[in-house]
Amino acid sequence: MARTRKIYLEESEMPHKWYNIQADMPNKMLPPLHPGTKQPLGPDDLAPLFPMELIKQEVSQEKWIEIPEEVQDIYRIWRPSPLIRARNFEKLLDAPVRIYYKNESVSPAGSHKPNTAVPQAYYNYKEGVKKITTETGAGQWGSALSFATQFFDIDLQVFMVKVSYNQKPYRKSMVNTWGGKIVASPSTLTEAGRKVLEQDPDSPGSLGIAISEAVEMAAKDPDTKYSLGSVLNHVLLHQTIIGEEAIRQFSKTNDFPDVVIGCFGGGSNFAGISFPFIRLNLCQGKQTRLVAVEPESCPKLTRGVFHYDFGDTMGMTPLLPMFTLGHNFMPPKIHAGGLRYHGAGPIVSQLLKDKLIEATAVHQIEAFEAGVKFARSEGIIPAPESTHAIAQVIKEAHKAREEGKNKTILFNLSGHGLVDMASYDQYFAGNLQDYSVTEQQIKESIKELDIFPAE
Repeated sequence: MARTRKIYLEESEMPHKWYNIQADMPNKMLPPLHPGTKQPLGPDDLAPLFPMELIKQEVSQEKWIEIPEEVQDIYRIWRPSPLIRARNFEKLLDAPVRIYYKNESVSPAGSHKPNTAVPQAYYNYKEGVKKITTETGAGQWGSALSFATQFFDIDLQVFMVKVSYNQKPYRKSMVNTWGGKIVASPSTLTEAGRKVLEQDPDSPGSLGIAISEAVEMAAKDPDTKYSLGSVLNHVLLHQTIIGEEAIRQFSKTNDFPDVVIGCFGGGSNFAGISFPFIRLNLCQGKQTRLVAVEPESCPKLTRGVFHYDFGDTMGMTPLLPMFTLGHNFMPPKIHAGGLRYHGAGPIVSQLLKDKLIEATAVHQIEAFEAGVKFARSEGIIPAPESTHAIAQVIKEAHKAREEGKNKTILFNLSGHGLVDMASYDQYFAGNLQDYSVTEQQIKESIKELDIFPAE
């Protein structure tokens, strides 16, 4: 049996700066708009929700932003994360490919999410914040932020999408273990949650609803701030440590990726692995393909529209220029809860609009099939979200075999699935199903968008 080999895991490979792709984008993003006035947002508009340092990062055009020493010290618990060549998986696929993965599952929370949870908690701490609210889909973000806030003695309230709250009970246990509080969303703790429950007592919840609840609670309390695990610019910025680290590790090999792949919900792990490689495309003439993989049941990149839309269901967040299915879109109950989001981050949306990245979609069962193949060859059980990236790796390998071309593939293993085994049980029992969103459903959801096209 082929031997899986780690590639150069040294502390010197951990970058000390985050990469800000806004400095290199050929076309800048349209500005976010105030939800009330519909005018471009200023820093003061965001101050009730975020500490000022994060607001500065949100709008910064500086190419490199220093990672604070206090953040680096916590990063060193698990960083640098290993870059691994998946030789056994290559053998299984029997194609002219070399497959590497960045293993972000080695973090204490088991995913890439602490890469931004730690700095967000740190900047809130530096500003004297005592409590943070947030939403979480499958629970990776909520558990990561609970892990991070306990370093800085900050209270945390997590609103977890109800369908995932019930599917993944041990995410709640992780949040509680690290000192956070967590409830299923929609909840009775907020006006937004109560309104949803009045209309639909059996609502499975969505990230949009959970965001509304977290934003409302933060906006009503001057001592509380809000924290987001994806979508916004500063979140994607923090995740670029993944790709920058990978580039350093590849420099010690005789290889370099032809294609870089990441699963896609709001954009954080895809941005983390891909943005540094886009930097090399834009600044050094590299020609690496970057592929975002979303679920067929929530296809904003592949079938949505580029439009100003709210980041939440109740219309409390700024209007963001993004590919969206409409903020009232209710995604089906897939097990990849972290990918059940109606919109895409503005930076990723602009990059897709400019054809600097690609997007594709896969069905739930195909994703789990891919995850099982990977687990049986490489040993790691991937999170349901990560299986979407693995499904695309398999397609790229088949394409390379058909074309007779050698290809090097890198994908981001954004997290392990050890807290998601109930979903694997459902797969093995044959109880999972694929969901296809009809064009009519998309049209109905999109027609409710405000009259502010992002063009």
